[in-house]
Amino acid sequence: MEWLEVSTENCPVQCTLDLVGEKWTLLILRDAANGVRRFDDFRRHIGLSEAVLSDRLRKLTAAGILRTVPYQEPGSRSRNEYRLTRKGWDLWPVLVALRQWGEMYAPDPEGPVLDMRHTDCGAPVRVVVECAEEHAALSPREVSARPGPGARPRA
Repeated sequence: MEWLEVSTENCPVQCTLDLVGEKWTLLILRDAANGVRRFDDFRRHIGLSEAVLSDRLRKLTAAGILRTVPYQEPGSRSRNEYRLTRKGWDLWPVLVALRQWGEMYAPDPEGPVLDMRHTDCGAPVRVVVECAEEHAALSPREVSARPGPGARPRA
């Protein structure tokens, strides 16, 4: 079976994009990974409406990507903070890869907005695709992709 003969209804890229493929969702995840936790902080930093933010936070929480943690400021009602779950943190390499691509192909003339470095040695951080056996970085030419056991014929 060739790729064009495979149904994409259960494609993991498609399923992931159904959950997180919208611009505002990715920006919420970016901010959450950088320590933003509160509704008003997300709204102010990203600049989106309360309705859109509420909707995205609800969807990310329902999907298990974010979890809520109650907090209460003195004299105020109880509210929720939003924190990445393990499932949410597993999207972090995707965000780093998007940042890396943007710095390469759509750079700010003044330099990176976020300087990401390895804490131990200070070297810049980058995302690579590697072989699970040899742990070597691979180019697309070094990878073969074939339909897997979950591939279904296209209707």
